[in-house]
Amino acid sequence: MADTEHRGRARRARTAAALLTAAGLFAAGCTGHGTPRAPADDGRGQFRTDQPSASPSNTPEPSEETDRPSVLAVKIDNVRAARPQTGIDSADIVYAEQVEGGLSRLMAVYATKLPKAVGPVRSARESDLELLRQFDDPTLAFSGAQGKLMPLINGAPLVAQTPEKASRAYFRGADKVLPHNLFLRPERLLPAAPGASALTTGFHYGPAPAGGTEDTSETVRFPAARFTFTWSQSRARWLVSMDGTPDVTSDGKRLAPATVVVQYVKVRKSAFHDFLGNNTPYTVTVGSGRAKVLRDGRAYDVNWKRAKATDGTEFTTKDGSRVNFAKGQVWILFAKA
Repeated sequence: MADTEHRGRARRARTAAALLTAAGLFAAGCTGHGTPRAPADDGRGQFRTDQPSASPSNTPEPSEETDRPSVLAVKIDNVRAARPQTGIDSADIVYAEQVEGGLSRLMAVYATKLPKAVGPVRSARESDLELLRQFDDPTLAFSGAQGKLMPLINGAPLVAQTPEKASRAYFRGADKVLPHNLFLRPERLLPAAPGASALTTGFHYGPAPAGGTEDTSETVRFPAARFTFTWSQSRARWLVSMDGTPDVTSDGKRLAPATVVVQYVKVRKSAFHDFLGNNTPYTVTVGSGRAKVLRDGRAYDVNWKRAKATDGTEFTTKDGSRVNFAKGQVWILFAKA
């Protein structure tokens, strides 16, 4: 009970800090330096980019209640019309899950760095709630959800930040059409990056495990989406392609994680549907199964285990040894077992 009360106090304090930050942004009267080249504000709707930027004097100092770090998770649109995306290269972890119609959606998790902008931002899914339980009171930025799902989101142990709740943190970009043009200013939700200690995922980083097989290209298919990871020896990274096209950010940077995990999970029907009547898949991330870890140009067949939602995920070799990831960005793709 004491831990529950502490989490509640911490969440309220973080929300208050975010509101103070927004108030400081309003009063600052600056002209918003450091705006990325893309996306640019189109002047439509209630979300604008020409708002004043935060100055150090207007950023609240963390209180004792906010000492426990919290990640920022952002739901990212991943259909063709949403690309190129913004700010994904700054994420510590990128999760890819299946949504309606066999398409894919991303969740980018930020702890060590907050980019100037992230997006396009899209709606949340029920699976996100289970996945995010591994973090302590995470902030979830998303553009909304089905009406029947919102009470579950509002009751979950997270800080839900939608455009309706934090309008000054969002804006519409000019380079894409609705609904693929909603972007987030992370610094208007969190005063600073919480740091690596907030990544309570159970992941470990270090030397590669023994064994494995040489693997320079791996493709993961969803019913209506395709991811390909190609090893670049010169960059020591896996170059990402989506649906057969090299994937770059809006700043022209190629997405290139250090470690890629293909995690085979149960994908079942949920109680929710989209406006066309398509069922929303539920990706089950608690349990155990097999996975493939790609790092350093090699592939490792491993096991994964997550005993309960509040746990991180353990990855082990067939003999039970812990699997280390390469230092850098990690992509986790939830493929149907």
